[in-house]
Amino acid sequence: MTDVQSLLGLSKPPIAIGFLDSPPEGVAAWSGGPAPAGCFFWKQAQQGKTFYTVPADHYNCAVGAFTHKIALPADRAVELEETVGFMVKCGYIALEEVPGIPTLASSPNVIAYGPIESAPFTPSVVIVAAEPAQGMLLYEAAIKAGVGSALLQTLGRPGCAVLPLSMQSGTAALSFGCKGNRTFTGLPDNEMYLSIPGDKWPAVAAQVAQICQANATMAAHYQQQQARFSAS
Repeated sequence: MTDVQSLLGLSKPPIAIGFLDSPPEGVAAWSGGPAPAGCFFWKQAQQGKTFYTVPADHYNCAVGAFTHKIALPADRAVELEETVGFMVKCGYIALEEVPGIPTLASSPNVIAYGPIESAPFTPSVVIVAAEPAQGMLLYEAAIKAGVGSALLQTLGRPGCAVLPLSMQSGTAALSFGCKGNRTFTGLPDNEMYLSIPGDKWPAVAAQVAQICQANATMAAHYQQQQARFSAS
């Protein structure tokens, strides 16, 4: 598979996320203790770890559990309402936004994570943290692979909702991240996410080298154009 990280100069590898019925063969369960949010696991995969989680590993983030269609246990079910209420009260969201948040179509039994280049499971979706110029190239590769269009799906908050958004549409989607995601993953201010449906990733990755070359050619052309006017 094409090494997209090297071609684009990404600071972190693209990661595979699999919403699965059972644990993938040869992959160990998460053993790092309680996590503050589901997107915290993105960071672990970006650091090279491959593992799977179960629904209980996601209970500490009511919003993330909501987007992943994970039901909180009865004694914690009120946490989603309390979290949303707090967000509304502090002016972070409006209650009217909630029904429009994408969610998975069904509840997963396990969720697996790992770098896409080495993940031994079939990804449901691939997440790439990228600077805008890098994201531009990946998006152009997605268009060339038939996984995108001139109008890109874009999501703000919550950042994790880009996963079901991309999966349900079958196309590339962009997420600016959200304050929670940036806190739990350490995503820097100059990066955002592109989400690619897992089954479309090989086709997208295969187009990256050609897109990079095409952009280098266009850069030379534009520089010549700029030089013509700078000299006048």
